[in-house]
Amino acid sequence: MKAVAVTPGTPHSVHLTDIEKPTLDQVDDGLGVLVKVLKVGVDATDREINDALYGNAPTGDKHLVIGHESFGIVEAVGPNVKRVKPGDFVTATVRRPGGSIYDLIGTNDMTSEETYYERGINLRHGFLTEYFVDEEEYIVRVPAGLKHLHVLMEPMSCAAKAIHQAYEAQRRMKVWRPKLAYVQGAGQIGLLATLVLKLQGLEVFTIARGEGPNLKSEIVEGMEATYVSTKQTPLADLVKQTGKPDLIVDATGSSRLAFEAMEHVGHNGVVVWTGITGGDKKTEIPSDNINLDWVLGNKLLLGSVNANRTHFESGIRDLALGDMMYPGVLAKILTNPVDGLDNYAEMMRLLVEDDDALKVFVNVADE
Repeated sequence: MKAVAVTPGTPHSVHLTDIEKPTLDQVDDGLGVLVKVLKVGVDATDREINDALYGNAPTGDKHLVIGHESFGIVEAVGPNVKRVKPGDFVTATVRRPGGSIYDLIGTNDMTSEETYYERGINLRHGFLTEYFVDEEEYIVRVPAGLKHLHVLMEPMSCAAKAIHQAYEAQRRMKVWRPKLAYVQGAGQIGLLATLVLKLQGLEVFTIARGEGPNLKSEIVEGMEATYVSTKQTPLADLVKQTGKPDLIVDATGSSRLAFEAMEHVGHNGVVVWTGITGGDKKTEIPSDNINLDWVLGNKLLLGSVNANRTHFESGIRDLALGDMMYPGVLAKILTNPVDGLDNYAEMMRLLVEDDDALKVFVNVADE
């Protein structure tokens, strides 16, 4: 069967390859699930893997099948599978366990080991292929009523986890009731974080470079949040207008902006970093002022990567509620379909060249 892969360590090596179709007996104890892939979302992670910034092939292979945002339909299940059945729409989690205590209790996304295993990213093949098999534990059912949002399930899980982790960490405050939040970045993670925060009842300002009106501002305003262009209103000026936020979620992919957020969060507040920056860029920051303000203000910096099934499940619930609260808004994120695995070059071109490509996804097969 067809698959889109890279040769890790070799820049711009994305190619179409042929791999063996998986079978249920690849999973022990009758817990295998065979999924026919319908759609796969791609993002900056796939572009950076193709740029050879990171990513490794599974042991014994020279290639890595990419694509970590899956949506498919169950074709067959092992005899001991209980959670899903043939005909169910599903997505799959990305991180797979290592050997730490956190991996062993199902929180693979919080591993304490240096080596991590992620489908389509590191040491495990991804989903840009026709079929995949995985253990029931890593398969998450998607309601049929949400199939029009298909590949948003995985990025939504990342947004849901980031905000959940902030609330979990703030139990240290005994009482923490944030009212004002900034989201830096209006890509898919930023927009979905905006949704989660709105559903939590916060006043949300979503901050991006582009001047509105544009598609991103339309989506933000459709969720009853406020879109702010830094070309029109620098961050420092926004803080003067609103006061310091209780929570800032950075989803820009810019280390400079991630550090800048530390200058603006309020007392007892949290900054959550969700972006990954590959490179060696250096940024000058007012470290003395930040150090003083953070210690005296009891502030918290939190990194959040990936998600486990509990975050997938809570994210799916928020997508369902958000789709009812703001009808038609979330589907606008899905901007750029690419038909077929054969068109992998166009997929990568959109990721590299098209700044307006908010969400690129591949239509692998029909139901």
